[in-house]
Amino acid sequence: MAASKPLNALDGDPVAVESLLRDVFGIVVDEAIRKGTSASEKVCEWKEPEELKHLLDLELQSQGESQEQILERCRAVIHYSVKTGHPRFFNQLFSGLDPHALAGRIITESLNTSQYTYEIAPVFVLMEEEVLKKLRALVGWNSGDGVFCPGGSISNMYAMNLARYQRYPDCKQRGLRALPPLALFTSKECHYSISKGAAFLGLGTDSVRVVKADERGKMIPEDLERQISLAEAEGSVPFLVSTTSGTTVLGAFDPLDAIADVCQRHGLWLHVDAAWGGSVLLSRTHRHLLDGIQRADSVAWNPHKLLGAGLQCSALLLRDTSNLLKRCHGSQASYLFQQDKFYDVALDTGDKVVQCGRRVDCLKLWLMWKAQGGQGLERRIDQAFALTRYLVEEIKKREGFELVMEPEFVNVCFWFVPPSLRGKKESPDYSKRLSQVKLCQAKRGEKVLRMKA
Repeated sequence: MAASKPLNALDGDPVAVESLLRDVFGIVVDEAIRKGTSASEKVCEWKEPEELKHLLDLELQSQGESQEQILERCRAVIHYSVKTGHPRFFNQLFSGLDPHALAGRIITESLNTSQYTYEIAPVFVLMEEEVLKKLRALVGWNSGDGVFCPGGSISNMYAMNLARYQRYPDCKQRGLRALPPLALFTSKECHYSISKGAAFLGLGTDSVRVVKADERGKMIPEDLERQISLAEAEGSVPFLVSTTSGTTVLGAFDPLDAIADVCQRHGLWLHVDAAWGGSVLLSRTHRHLLDGIQRADSVAWNPHKLLGAGLQCSALLLRDTSNLLKRCHGSQASYLFQQDKFYDVALDTGDKVVQCGRRVDCLKLWLMWKAQGGQGLERRIDQAFALTRYLVEEIKKREGFELVMEPEFVNVCFWFVPPSLRGKKESPDYSKRLSQVKLCQAKRGEKVLRMKA
């Protein structure tokens, strides 16, 4: 093994290294934080792809550049990027910039460790379990398991894989040939990761049975019963129902208690995709939207969305206490997960996941929680609901805006009706023409919106 050497960057000059990093942090504070969160600045400096490639000079060369050039490149990267912490960034389900969470992300990147064993990440192994324990308690579980995943889509896929393994543990060794045709159920308003997960896991997208949703986007339990019976009649074996708490477009919450009753009758795994709506559990006023979540087998929850913890921060929570995660995914790699270590090897979490290297995603949430406290985070959620109510009332007052429905969450769905269509709602082509209206301020960089026709 080669001998350990000191940092050799910048000719091994630690003073120069520190100077570079201080300069970079200065640019970050000035461009990404101060300007990037100011309403008087643009959300983005929009350029067409070819022009942007030219401005950034993306080609990699054989010779290095000076520190001054590197600093200018750092400034340009930030300048031409979308500022997701900007108060007028409305394009995604994540936004804002929490300074304590950002501090946690900076520390995480600086330490550059992997979250798989206590010996390599002692602080974060203990911290992750404490954060997961707190999230499970908010769901309503006194015990259980869990892990931070690289996004809500992967959390959903984990849940699908665990549900399959619990029903057919032989599939871990024998693969798909150990399985009968399987069926899983989700609503037409679910996240697209459910069908992606079915394809990725080898179940096939045909295994996804789409359950009807009502006019507010909520899964209809009676149609779930019908779809289960239909799948069984066609020779498939139902194994999972994936519900949504906070759908992407309408912000709908599926009726979890009624769906849990169906799952209980049929012996099905109940998963709740609460990536968007899970943070409502922090609010005593609004947590009723997730009534019944404690009956789930698994929950996906993204604190990087409504809670503002910063990308990425996605937890998969399990009610299971039988070490299902490790039994499903473990491979007992002897070079990493030795059983004769000088500490309790139960602390080594790496064999529970499908990754080897896994980034630390708990620190930003832990630090933010320490700074704000549960009460501070609750106020943040309640404020989001209050702002939603304010926006709805403003929409109702203003000519040219049409509210689609009264929201129960923070999603506000409305149409902008141009003067040419006002007063013509009964015309046969009204809906078609209205769906073609687009707001065109993105290129000016004043706001970044996402339109849903």
